[in-house]
Amino acid sequence: MATSVLPLAFAGLPIEPRVTRGAPEQRDVAGPIELMGARITFARNAEIYGETEPADYLYKVVSGAVRTCKVTSDGRRQIGGFYLPGDIFGLEGGAFHSFSAEAIGEATVLVVRRKPLMALAERDGDVARQLWASTAAELNRAQGRLLLLIKSAQERVAGFLLEMAGRSPRQDAVDLPMTRQDIGEYLGLTIETVSRTLTSLQETALIELATTRHIVLRNRDALEQLGN
Repeated sequence: MATSVLPLAFAGLPIEPRVTRGAPEQRDVAGPIELMGARITFARNAEIYGETEPADYLYKVVSGAVRTCKVTSDGRRQIGGFYLPGDIFGLEGGAFHSFSAEAIGEATVLVVRRKPLMALAERDGDVARQLWASTAAELNRAQGRLLLLIKSAQERVAGFLLEMAGRSPRQDAVDLPMTRQDIGEYLGLTIETVSRTLTSLQETALIELATTRHIVLRNRDALEQLGN
């Protein structure tokens, strides 16, 4: 659960593109979305926004990782998704957030006002395509997770590792920013089941647990047969 709430008054964030100082090559790196927002660093487990709060802003992970989650009526936490550098989150179909968002470890997030960004997307095809790609990726991940939840524990964990590998610069290894507790709450498994399953996958030479967070995919073909 989040241990702190964002101390910043969002009303003070800029709604027009900011001038980025520095060398020309540095200015060229920032795209329209980056120029419209403010970078904010959140501590580990800090809440970025809460469930049912107005969805007045969109967010882009600059560094670190973010999870979205909600607490069920019986007190259990369900994680909706994980967001890595470059991912946009906070996209909602309605006016309010259906999940809360928290920094997994220390994370820097770009915060952008939603209305000006949507107005820019109407004029700028590149911005519209980026938002559309983020929405499509979010939908694909949600559909994939629904399919995972009807599979066995081994199939769920294998599918999760493949998903994370697909979002990693390396396709043969995964550096997981989240804990096994987080993974369990995402996959609908207990932490003990996640740990046993990872050990089982290592014993059958499908993966190598180099560390608790760094996992090497030793037999990707077998993992794909198991996870797909």
